[in-house]
Amino acid sequence: MTDVSIKNAQQIALMRASGKLLAQVFVMLDNYVQPGLSTMEINDTVERFIVDELNARPASKGQYGYQYVLNCSINDVVCHGVPSKSQIIKSSDIINLDITLEKNGYITDSSKMYVMPDASLEARKLVNDTTEAMYSAIKLVKPGIRLGDIGHAIQSFAHKKGYSVVREYCGHGIGTEMHEAPNVLHYGKPNTGMQLKQGMTFTIEPMINQGSAKIKTKKDGWTVVTKDKKLSAQAEHTILVTETGFEVLTLRPEEIRTFQNELSTSSR
Repeated sequence: MTDVSIKNAQQIALMRASGKLLAQVFVMLDNYVQPGLSTMEINDTVERFIVDELNARPASKGQYGYQYVLNCSINDVVCHGVPSKSQIIKSSDIINLDITLEKNGYITDSSKMYVMPDASLEARKLVNDTTEAMYSAIKLVKPGIRLGDIGHAIQSFAHKKGYSVVREYCGHGIGTEMHEAPNVLHYGKPNTGMQLKQGMTFTIEPMINQGSAKIKTKKDGWTVVTKDKKLSAQAEHTILVTETGFEVLTLRPEEIRTFQNELSTSSR
């Protein structure tokens, strides 16, 4: 992946429409995800909502041979958790739901952590800090900054909080394909790497571990877990580089206040 796709105004409009639909999926899930559900029930509910309510396509289904519409990663699962009828959400769990959606040929990608009512204070802190690490990187995005600045922001934030950053997986360009150039690492050195340009679209999706950064993949070939069995969390959005800064294409209603300053000055 070496050629970065710069989106024109029409393509950006299609990306924006896809992102708004994906945000609606998480709004639906906010009132749905709870202890006692199986992860397969969540998968099937999301598929029905995307297809029947939003008239869109769940882009993960069939990608690389994957059979489901989302990844459901619980507790020590770092990413790519596979839905299962036998996996029942417990009241102490933290859960990442990672979903992609395609509308009119353009794909957006986002994930959100769901914290069950009896989750520990340490688990809640990890979730909050992971989200803040992502926000700290998003707010740097503008033409001229470098990918290393994004990675450094996440890495320094996570390390300051006593966590580790997973290095084997990263953000990525996105558009007509789920994975486009460039790779967006969640660690790095300031003022290194590719310079951002207006019209670029990519994900920022840090995976932050409570303990060691070491991971392993289970025998199913998909599910990635922490080697030390400590908790992991992830946050993800699809970002557009605008003329003066950024736009979060998958922004959810509860996050508007977080980006209020940027939204008021964003070039749309």
